[in-house]
Formats: sequence, structure tokens, C-alpha cells
Amino acid sequence: MQTEGTIEEVKEISKEEKELNRKKTNNIKLYPIYKILSWDLLFYYAIIYLFLTLEKGCSPAQVLQFDAFYILFKFIMQIPATLLIQKLGKRKSLVIANLILVIHILIIMFAVNFEMLLFSQILGAFSYIIKGTCETDMLYDSLEHGEKRGILFSKIDGKATSRYYYMDAISAILAGFLFVVNHYIPMVLCFIILLIALLLSIKFEEIHTPKGKMQIKEEFNNIKYGFKNVLQSKRLKNLLIFNAIFIGMIKILQNIRNTILLEVGVPEQYFGIIIAAFGIVLGIAAKNQGKIHKRYRNKTLSVISLPFVISFLMIGTILLCHFSKPVTIILILIFLTIQHTVRGPYYVLIKQYMNNFTNSEKRIKIATVNNLFENAIASSLVFAASYMVDMIPIAYTMIIIGCISTVCFVLLLDHMRGTVGLKPEQYSKKEIL
Repeated sequence: MQTEGTIEEVKEISKEEKELNRKKTNNIKLYPIYKILSWDLLFYYAIIYLFLTLEKGCSPAQVLQFDAFYILFKFIMQIPATLLIQKLGKRKSLVIANLILVIHILIIMFAVNFEMLLFSQILGAFSYIIKGTCETDMLYDSLEHGEKRGILFSKIDGKATSRYYYMDAISAILAGFLFVVNHYIPMVLCFIILLIALLLSIKFEEIHTPKGKMQIKEEFNNIKYGFKNVLQSKRLKNLLIFNAIFIGMIKILQNIRNTILLEVGVPEQYFGIIIAAFGIVLGIAAKNQGKIHKRYRNKTLSVISLPFVISFLMIGTILLCHFSKPVTIILILIFLTIQHTVRGPYYVLIKQYMNNFTNSEKRIKIATVNNLFENAIASSLVFAASYMVDMIPIAYTMIIIGCISTVCFVLLLDHMRGTVGLKPEQYSKKEIL
């Protein structure tokens, strides 16, 4: 009887393992297609600055505030979003996030004042907090444990990220010209893509069983312990600060680059082509993130960050030099291209660095702490930039941002030298979460 019972148990385990492997295989196959369409808003960024200024009547400073409030709302919505994920699980939460994102884009389209636009950002923030926590984990949870897990994750995620950038480039070209025909056509196309992403997210399958009901007090305690555990690691603490400042700089760039292009007289219909070219650059760089990491190893973050922030300073200087219009446009496009080249592999690599030496539960804690850090610091930086844009010319704004950020990153990278990018055996037990 014991032998028969044992056989039955083995069969049952085998069935469970087969079902789990089927779910993992499904998620791994689905993830690249899903990410290409849903990582960020297609048809959106090429024209949103023009849509808000020309269609909705916003000033350049308000456009920056529009983005700054979005980041601030991400900070505020972190705990509600985490509670939802803990209760419903990653898959159901992801479906809800994509549904809310569809509603978010509709509100932007039909908004009649700045307050409605800000409300759309609350919904967008809630959605992207969930997406940022769950999406990559849907892939990471589906990969087999082992030494090559992080490398395999980066390979799959990097390829999907690269293809997203190519898709973004195509959508940006179309958006630029379609915007001239009618301001709302690119937004409608963005809405349709979001609907497709919603349908794809429904096909993901849960790998880990959700914990169910969770108390707010318990979640606050989890966040407190998460902060305590994560901040004990000098490696993670430095990565969190670095990432928060760098994301803030990226958000500033996404908005200020449009102001700069208008400042030097680039016609509106060419915005899409220029941003598409940047998208191709981002895609190529993201695809080669593995080679970049392999070549530069523990110097990778220096190679990415320093050219990025120094380019702000150079663009401001070019604007002040009053070269001829063609020369000014060419030089500015060169430095904007440099910024997008080094930015391309960043998202994949920073995820890889933070996820090293972790399991699923610890990655959620790290993601939560990272989101709080990132959104608090990045929103402060974007609000400060919006204030400068409203008060002083864009050239001086770029120079000030470039000088301050260059000094910050030089000091931060120097401090990180002995704590980030080491071999596993070089870390103390406290560093390995």
C-alpha cells in the first residue's frame, strides 16, 4: 500500500510539475510580444508635447509639471498598488493595470482642463507602478533557477526592449505626420495598441499563488522591513540612489528635448522622424546591452551616465553660441543622439544589477523600495526643472542641469567604486539578500 501511495504521489507531483512548466513556457513565449506593445505608450511620446501645448493649451512649464505630477503620483500610489498585487497576484493585477491605462489615455484625449489631465496621471501612475513591479517578474519567475538565470533574463528582456524601440520608431514617424493631419489620430492609435496589450495580458498565467487579503498595517511593516533589509546593502543603496537620479534626468530629457527642437526651429511634422531615429538608436543600444556589460563590466554605469549628463551642458552651450541654424540643429542632434545611445541599455542593465542575488519575494521588496526612491527623487528633479524652464531661458536651464548633474554623478560613481560591480565572493553576507 505504501508503494502504491508513493507512486500516486509521484504521479501527482509529475502532473503539477508539467502544469507549472507549461505555464512558464507560455509566459516566456508571450512576454516578448507583450513587451513590444506594452512597455510604454506607442504613438504617444512623439506628439504628446505638441498635443498638450497646441491642442490642450498647456505651457512648456505645465508640460514638465504634467510629467512631474505623474512621477509624484507613482510615489503616492506605491502602497495601494503593492496591496493590490499582494492580494490578487501579479497576473490579475497586470490585467487591471492595462485596463486602467486604456481609461487613462481616453481621459487625456477628452480632457477640458489641466486638472483632468492631472487626474489621468493618477491613473497612469497606478498602472505603471503595477506594470513596473509585475511585468519583468512574470518573465523572471518563469525562468529556471540557476547561475545563468540573470543572463537569460537579460537576453530575452533585452531583445524585447530592442524590438519595442524599433516599433516605437515606426510609430513615432507615423505619429508626426498623422498629427499634422489631425491632432487626435496618434492618440486613437495609442488607445488601440493599449487595448491589444490588455488582451495579451489576460493570457499570462500566475506562477506563484497570491497571498490573499493583506492589512495596510502589515504592508507598512513589510515596506519598513524591506527598507531596512535593502538599505543594509551598500550595493543596493547606491544602485537605488543612482537609478532615482538617472531616471529623473531621463524624464527631464524627454520633455526638454521638444522645447529645444522648437527653440532651434525644427518643423512640427519632423518631430516624429527625429524621435523615430532616436528610437532606432535606443533599440540598437538596448539589443547590445550584453556586449556593453561584458566589455565595460563594473565601469558600465560610468560609461552610461557621464556622457548622458555632460551632453546637457554641451547642448546649453551650443544654444548660447548662436551658430547658424543648420549647424546648431546638427550639433544638438548629435548630442541628443549620444544621450539616447547611452540610455538604450540602461533599463535592462539596472534591472539585472538589482535582481542579482535575489529570489521572487526579495525582488518585490527591492522593486517597492526602488519605486519609492525613484519617484520621490525623480519628481523633485522634474519639478525643479519645470520651475527653471518657467523662469530662465532653455539654454541656461540646460547648462545648470548639466553642471549640477555631472558633479552629482562623479561623486556618486566614486562612492560606488568599492560596492557595485564586484564578484559574488567579494561581497559580505549582508550584501547578498
